[in-house]
Amino acid sequence: MSTQRIGAVAAHFGRDLDRALAKLEGIINDARSQGVGLLVLPDATLGGYLSDLRRPDPMALPPGLAEDSFEIRRIAAMAGPMVVCLGYSEEVVEDGRALLHNSAVCVTGDGVLGRHRKVHQPAGESLVYTAGDSFAAFDTPVGRLGMLIDYDKTFPEAARALALDGATTLACLSAWPASVTDRASRLPQDRQSRLFDLYDQARAAENQVVWVSSNQTGVMGGLRFLGQAKIVGPGGEILARTTSKGGLAVAELDVEAEVARSRRILHHLTELHPPAYTR
Repeated sequence: MSTQRIGAVAAHFGRDLDRALAKLEGIINDARSQGVGLLVLPDATLGGYLSDLRRPDPMALPPGLAEDSFEIRRIAAMAGPMVVCLGYSEEVVEDGRALLHNSAVCVTGDGVLGRHRKVHQPAGESLVYTAGDSFAAFDTPVGRLGMLIDYDKTFPEAARALALDGATTLACLSAWPASVTDRASRLPQDRQSRLFDLYDQARAAENQVVWVSSNQTGVMGGLRFLGQAKIVGPGGEILARTTSKGGLAVAELDVEAEVARSRRILHHLTELHPPAYTR
């Protein structure tokens, strides 16, 4: 695999799908002009996130979309040869009931390459979304990729499962807010701001992978999102990042070469000893 450019987006997306598509056209075109081959958009790109984590309003939820919806097909067409990851509320019908998943898809102009349904649910999210139950990597034109959705990255096992499945790049799509119980006056001092960065760097370093972290910005109801999109190298070093405001972080690297270099002496995945961790 040769050198490629990776982009991580920090931006605000709300309920208006037409507005989101217009905004995405500008973001994707900007990324294309910078030579980006992999672009990771935030969780809830289409339709926005919840406005309250503790008591979600059932009358003000994100719109549910099918994977083959017009909106996702439109973004795939915008992407063309670029690999684009984005988040949305996925509506599925099971046993006559409509269920929502907090989901992510990875697309190019050829269609959907991979998908993920958020497994780990914070606070009241389980009142709205049905949890996913697995993590699986998939092949793309820019290498083998895995996806997680915000709170998933709090659990080391999630990223580890994707790395063991051969992913050398992990995309973590977030709608990660500042603390709702102990807010700081400035976002950089917020406890959740520190944790967001800590998880990004730790998950990259412990799995020796490239980590691409996107996030929402701005405010949705009672939630204030952190931004802080970034690309992290397999040694845990931040290669590019945004602030709490909207922006595009871009880093250029040879993913396979950097991952191989980080694993040349210490190879965490092959040096695991699972029998010691079970009882």
